[in-house]
Amino acid sequence: MAIHTAKAKPIKRAAAAGQPTFVGAARPKYVIPGTDVWEAALGRTRWLFEEFDGKVSVSNSGGKDSTVVVELALRVARERGELPLNVTWLDQECEFAATVDYQRWMADRPEIKFHWYQVPFRLFNATNHEDPWLNVWGEGEEWVRPKEPDSIHDNPFRRKDGSVVDRFKELLSEINMASGGGAILTGMRCEESPARRLFMTTAPSYKWVTWGSEGWHREGCEDYWMFHPVYDWSYRDVWKAIHDNGWHYNTHYDTQFRYGVPVKNMRVSNYHHETALSALLYLQEAEPETWDAATRRLTGINTFGQLQKDAYVRELPYMFKDWDEYLEHLISHLVENPEYQATFRKMHRNMVNALPGMDRARIAQVMAVAVCGNDLYGTTTDMFMVNNRGKMKAAAAAKRKAENTDDAFTTGRDEEVA
Repeated sequence: MAIHTAKAKPIKRAAAAGQPTFVGAARPKYVIPGTDVWEAALGRTRWLFEEFDGKVSVSNSGGKDSTVVVELALRVARERGELPLNVTWLDQECEFAATVDYQRWMADRPEIKFHWYQVPFRLFNATNHEDPWLNVWGEGEEWVRPKEPDSIHDNPFRRKDGSVVDRFKELLSEINMASGGGAILTGMRCEESPARRLFMTTAPSYKWVTWGSEGWHREGCEDYWMFHPVYDWSYRDVWKAIHDNGWHYNTHYDTQFRYGVPVKNMRVSNYHHETALSALLYLQEAEPETWDAATRRLTGINTFGQLQKDAYVRELPYMFKDWDEYLEHLISHLVENPEYQATFRKMHRNMVNALPGMDRARIAQVMAVAVCGNDLYGTTTDMFMVNNRGKMKAAAAAKRKAENTDDAFTTGRDEEVA
């Protein structure tokens, strides 16, 4: 049955009534002296179960971080006698076989009520410049694998105008809203990006809690908030917890280790995501059946895989005078859709404006990599800007301070001489 939904409204990131807003050095220290990140995360999880009267679920990607969060939540749910734990996964179809195997194992656990969504929606395919969309679980199309017999097959969510909710973030929001409200836990961590560190350590999203995302409200539905109880963990903490507790985990990480992927850079995602394309360099050898299904399903996978490391631009080809010229060549000849060409050119202008002190050649080089990787949403370029903007501001401030100091010293010396 279709669920026609009014648009959900975000609950602004602000302290609750009577609670001060802690920012900067004044914010609370969540790791109590004498404890460690393990005890802190376990304490946060216990508090969330108490605060929301047990109405807690976990959004699980199959990655190492959400593995830890599921296990922490299970531990608290056992203590409280509130099993099974609700766990949700939005299956993007083009997943690694190891990820699917891990989620099947998770779904079979009696302590977990697993909500496996295998519903139609649209997802960006970064390996194809001509038609960069995949109809995930599209009706009448050849999928990379059959649907699970006990998963959720139909997309019941409709917008107010009757159209299907078919974009990833919007669909995930609807799934969260349908979960019954309360606290939804994720494995998001500060270490993954400066932007995440900023929003998880400044303004509160719920009462005094900064380590969460804004809540969502819809008339007739229970409000929900998303929380990130391992926000201050490093990847070393994550693997130590998995090892020390003997927890089962996604063996795709073992594959990445064998192929020399740095431990800090290991990630689990659909393999056509703009930040996961490096997996195509070894996917054919590591999971041949997955590779065969992927090349039948997605135009561009085989081409990108055959290009191997040549797909990543590192040196300026000799026939171009500079990186700006080469970037324009890539946009004009690699990207056929005029709308997408305009998007990449606008992205380049935004980077130049956001990083005025950076060498134009470096900016164009980063953009060239984004164009070759078909990063139409600017995931990699946004991250580059966030990482460098702060550094450049700090450098500029230090330079101004030094210049002012020199001026003051010179003025004083001149006056002394006079």
